[in-house]
Amino acid sequence: MPIPKDAPKMERISAKQRALEQIQRWIIEGTLRPGEKILDCELAEALGVSRTPVREALQILEMQGFVEMHPGSATRVTPIRREDVYKIYPPLAALEATAAELAADRVTEEDIRSLRLTNEKFADALGKKSFYEALILDEQFHQTILEAADNPYLTSFITTLQMHVRRFKYVFIRRAVVSPGRSIEEHAMIIDALESRDKEKAARVMKQNWLRPMREIADRLQREEGEGQEGE
Repeated sequence: MPIPKDAPKMERISAKQRALEQIQRWIIEGTLRPGEKILDCELAEALGVSRTPVREALQILEMQGFVEMHPGSATRVTPIRREDVYKIYPPLAALEATAAELAADRVTEEDIRSLRLTNEKFADALGKKSFYEALILDEQFHQTILEAADNPYLTSFITTLQMHVRRFKYVFIRRAVVSPGRSIEEHAMIIDALESRDKEKAARVMKQNWLRPMREIADRLQREEGEGQEGE
């Protein structure tokens, strides 16, 4: 092929992307706590990069809702707010239920095997308290169903909402606020429904799989807000 000899070499991963992924993970894991002030110079030093890719990464994280940047003031990790739970989970649950319904007509035997294996790994990660691994495996489970649904509009909307729900899922699964055993059982029920082409059951259980933790997380946040007011 007539590829120019002076074509630029592609980096495996840019400094900005590396900074973005690591800072996002620190926020999700709670290393950078909700409301915490963050300094680009300290992040740059910790990551071994210049301040420019860190600043670019923070701008993306602001668009994703992970940080709040105020010109001339501090950049802080976005607080976890109870009202956000009710804004994010219901539309995500509805979209995920639609994806499950569509996937029931298109899912393959290979998809079913992949879902069962992912759910087994998910249960194992929870048992070992490897919560970030469990979070990734849970996302892989839902991604497999989303790919089987084969609807790019659903994929776009769900991916955006997933960005925001990630932190809720990680923080509260780690603190045993949500019921991990129920998640494993619901995953198994979704797989069975997909395998039997039961669209209604697949959609119903999928919706339940999202709305149950929503209620558990919202209840915990309400108790924490009450405890905080009592301590003032």
